[in-house]
Amino acid sequence: MGSSPADSHAAARQDPYSTRRRTRIGHGILVSICLLVALGTTLSAFVRSFRDTSLSPSDPADADAAFAHLAGYCAHVAPPAAPAFLARQRALAHTLRALNASAYVAEPGASAAFFANLSGAAWHLSERPLLLLVAPEPEPSDGARIALLTPQFEAARARMLPVPAAPPGVAYPAWAEDADPYAAAVAALGTLGSEPATIFVDGSARHFIVDGLARAAPHARVLSAPVEVRRLRERKSAAELEILRCVNEATVLAMRAVRAQMRIGMRQSEAVALFVRAMAAAGTQSPGALVLFGDNAARPHGGGADRVLRAGELVLIDGGALLHGYASDVTRTFYLDESVPDAHHVALWHLVHEAQALALKAARAGARTGAVDRAAREYLTREGYGEYFTHRLGHGIGLETHESPYLRGGTDDVIYTGHTFSDEPGIYIENEVGIRLEDCFCVNEDGKAVFLTAGVGGPPRDPWSV
Repeated sequence: MGSSPADSHAAARQDPYSTRRRTRIGHGILVSICLLVALGTTLSAFVRSFRDTSLSPSDPADADAAFAHLAGYCAHVAPPAAPAFLARQRALAHTLRALNASAYVAEPGASAAFFANLSGAAWHLSERPLLLLVAPEPEPSDGARIALLTPQFEAARARMLPVPAAPPGVAYPAWAEDADPYAAAVAALGTLGSEPATIFVDGSARHFIVDGLARAAPHARVLSAPVEVRRLRERKSAAELEILRCVNEATVLAMRAVRAQMRIGMRQSEAVALFVRAMAAAGTQSPGALVLFGDNAARPHGGGADRVLRAGELVLIDGGALLHGYASDVTRTFYLDESVPDAHHVALWHLVHEAQALALKAARAGARTGAVDRAAREYLTREGYGEYFTHRLGHGIGLETHESPYLRGGTDDVIYTGHTFSDEPGIYIENEVGIRLEDCFCVNEDGKAVFLTAGVGGPPRDPWSV
């Protein structure tokens, strides 16, 4: 920002040349005064510039103050409690029984976190398998039996994991260092009341886990968990949607706060640091962002130098964080108030904005994933920019930022109530510009799609808003 009129008038009143004319001081003294005043003017301009420009990442106290209004935004949103996990386990047992499957096996990660509060952060993967084993109880019970296969020397630590389970609780079969862990897993499934005829393995399990189970159970079918199992996690409950709404709303509010602190001349990395601070102030976990200026954004996932923002360039921020393990994902492309906009780029921005709106209208219960992608893509194609929309429209979101199902051409998955997706069309013209707008949405019980960011205004209205 420039100096105010009051600053200019004050400088005029303090003009050393006017003083010379009034006092007729000597030439040598005048030169000295001029030098001093010039130095003072330079320092004054620097102070004004520092005061008026964005907070740099080296100013943590000031940055904390700028983002203080975000504090506690999601404090009212509770994490899933034990009854929610027990209900998920019963639903999994019911699905296994309906598919004539004996068991479900998962490593620590998103699926194990969903069914048993066992995330990859709670137990980091290594070459030694720790496995969640779930088997349906014998009929007429509708419950699930839960076990954690653990390395023997880690058994005490495994017992400390907060894994909910109905009575009789979690079993902890252990395998010794000189034993076959997969044989121990198959034996444990037998003790759970399940003969290993068909074993479903979570799709994210590592190949050597699947191979080991197949060797240990040669007469069983070891298969990747089918869509009926995946859908249990894909379709979100009301409590999960509350978490997702809040973390996505907080992400939009953080981006708005970051924009207010940005300036022409700052670097991409400085904007990233500001966003991370803003999301931390909001109480979220693991925040991160991709920030791209100008034609750096023509590559959807960036690359290249940590460039400085110029007056005529758009800013693209693609960021998110976690709340109780659930992810946000928001992208905004915008100008600063002091930017010098390019009329062509403004027009492109509005095309992307309309494509995003058309995709939301196409998304509803019963629709096909490919059709939603097509709604945005065909519009941009009619406008002459289809070839510059180079990626899929969107992805599922929940305990993973990118999870099934996906909104892309060539897919035919049915959309159900409770499904959540990103809606992120873009136009990317190499060496010129990249524009993307992204909001996530859910499909409500009435079958309609609603943006998770609607509570804070949803998508921006123009290239100057966030």
